[in-house]
Amino acid sequence: MDEQQHTMRGSHVKIIVLIWADILAAYSVWLLMTYLTDVWKVSFTRAAATVNIFAGASSVMQIGAVFLVDTLLGNFWMLFLSSVAYSIGLGFLSMSTPPVLSKATGTCSSYEAQCIGNVQEILFYISLALMAIGMAGHLVSLGSFMFEQLSEGEEGQEEEQQSASALPIIGFLAVVLIPIISAIAIPYIKPWSVRFGIPAICTVVATLIFMSGSCSYIRKGPKGSPYVRLIRVFVASTLKIHLPLPSNSNQLYENNELEEENLVAHTKGLRCLDKAAIISSSTALEEQEKNRWKLCRTTEVEETKITLRMIPMWLTFIVVGLVMSVGNTFFLEQANHMNPKLGKLKVPLPVLLMFYELARSQSAQYYYVLVNGWGQSVRKYGPAIGVGLGMLLSILCCITAAKVEERRIGVIEKHGLLDKPDETIPMTLFWLLPQFLLLGGLDGLVNEGVLCFFRDQVPPSLQGHMLIFTDAVLGAGRIGGVLSVYVVNKVSERGGRAGWFRHTLNKSRLDKYYWTLAIMSSINIALYILVAIWYAYRDSAVDEEEVPEDEEENNFEEIWSCCC
Repeated sequence: MDEQQHTMRGSHVKIIVLIWADILAAYSVWLLMTYLTDVWKVSFTRAAATVNIFAGASSVMQIGAVFLVDTLLGNFWMLFLSSVAYSIGLGFLSMSTPPVLSKATGTCSSYEAQCIGNVQEILFYISLALMAIGMAGHLVSLGSFMFEQLSEGEEGQEEEQQSASALPIIGFLAVVLIPIISAIAIPYIKPWSVRFGIPAICTVVATLIFMSGSCSYIRKGPKGSPYVRLIRVFVASTLKIHLPLPSNSNQLYENNELEEENLVAHTKGLRCLDKAAIISSSTALEEQEKNRWKLCRTTEVEETKITLRMIPMWLTFIVVGLVMSVGNTFFLEQANHMNPKLGKLKVPLPVLLMFYELARSQSAQYYYVLVNGWGQSVRKYGPAIGVGLGMLLSILCCITAAKVEERRIGVIEKHGLLDKPDETIPMTLFWLLPQFLLLGGLDGLVNEGVLCFFRDQVPPSLQGHMLIFTDAVLGAGRIGGVLSVYVVNKVSERGGRAGWFRHTLNKSRLDKYYWTLAIMSSINIALYILVAIWYAYRDSAVDEEEVPEDEEENNFEEIWSCCC
């Protein structure tokens, strides 16, 4: 028994090593914006577009990744393949820095735009694609695979308690120490090839350590995708569109023994989908049950209805993702040219990311404590209120960012720095701290609110997939940020006026774009309130005695979700 416990603990550490490598990589990749503007000398709008498409794609790809996990690979193989892709991607990113390949031919030996050739560009964009695949795979499978190790069998329950006692220490190392070390150390590594190369090496080592425990892991095979069930409902209801609906919903097909998930009560809305559960009188029931593309269970129909009812709420998250897209692009570019000194101490840029993550985690924890303090009659509305508060923070964040940018432009004009984009602006970067904190609070409240919403409002079989869909919609919002910048710039150029976005940040009017985002967020929160009021809520499924267990699960999710 002691040997089994030792093996189990070793397995946990080998999995969590991937989290450590991901956090280190995240702090390096977070600086892509400054790398593109400082080394590649591209316009800050093009650099922002590249970063946002990369970040958005890694979120949208989660839908495909979870489908592969459920139907073909399982969590273990998804982790392995995504870790390999992540390692190769980071390696290509390091190789794409100008001097690495240029030194071999003797053509260039510095980090300058003229040293960048076609080979470097090809490697760079391939690296972004591979890293997006790696991030998507880790976000989908890392937490799920860890819980598979913790919750298997009666023996596993005893080992889970002993292993869980080690998780706070491991979590502290992963979430506190490594970000601090990364934030302090990475900015002092001057060569970009080394700055990107260290996370690449660490990811390779983490992948090898993870694979060394492949014989001791508990592996669960593919269990089938709910996406397929949703498609089956649409196909079956279309094939039976000519059939009349029965007067009593009890006449619809429901086999309680086929599936393990909890049954979902029948609802009256979207009744056209109920036709998928109509039992044909012309064929024996046993024959109809063999073809699940023509006969679906009522529970499957209701899961499809739940998914469709989520669409209006998901659409309101696009603007949230659009606001979040400015955090690691425009905010970072502003900070890159502001005074980084606090007294005689030079503050590295990743410290702002640490404050962002701190606000993100604290807002989620305060929200969770507050919601569980409400009565049962109010608690079911808590998740929707949390998301609404997050959207309110998005408005405050945009207003704060606009006012700070107005001040920054004033300092630039006062000191004659309009045509000197590489000069340090005599304005401390801590002016940007409030907007980073508000953006972190927005992220924490929205994600925790969505997590609690799906826990209470949808059946267990859909909860994880609904979260992935939400993350994908936020990712689509990040990609939409590229389109919004283009449209806003074209509109601002009407009448022969200078556009709000120029080649350099100093000559641009980023403050006006922030005001535009504030207006869009205000309209968006009004639409969200209407959708939230219209939605039919179930009573919260969380009892008071369940709070500690859920709280522990949320804390662990915070550990592994921060990696990207």
